[in-house]
Amino acid sequence: MEEYAGETMSMGTALVRTAFVVDAVYADSVREFDLTMQQAQLLCVLIPRPYGMFELAKTLNLAKSSISGLVDRSEKRGLVRREADPGDGRAFRVVLTDKGAELAERFHDETTKRVAELPLGLSDEERDVLVGLLTRIVADNHVPVVFSESGCPSTKDCTE
Repeated sequence: MEEYAGETMSMGTALVRTAFVVDAVYADSVREFDLTMQQAQLLCVLIPRPYGMFELAKTLNLAKSSISGLVDRSEKRGLVRREADPGDGRAFRVVLTDKGAELAERFHDETTKRVAELPLGLSDEERDVLVGLLTRIVADNHVPVVFSESGCPSTKDCTE
């Protein structure tokens, strides 16, 4: 395996390689918690509140048939349940079960901790700058809230 030798990388290369290392940490967590990548994303999205199927498909960037299958498989494992949508009698929302909520919180906390350890070689000031820059990249590209801070400061922050 090629090692990083301190060479300067282009922006694209640096971001792709950063994504690679974050994906590897995420994949390790998924395996440890006996989840698929999509199940882990679903559980983390549902931590703050229930979602309708259309909203889930849009947030997770999945086709309607894919989100239905994902919810079905997660429901069979006892991680989520469907409940009637109080605003629309024809629709339903997907809600974490107690088992799903406990697993989602443990997975989220452990994965966040592991990813946060990646830049420990940076100074406090460098980490602050990195967080600020990454926050701007996420905001500028309208990245949906698939993985957020534990607990959202307001409902608005969790629904954008």
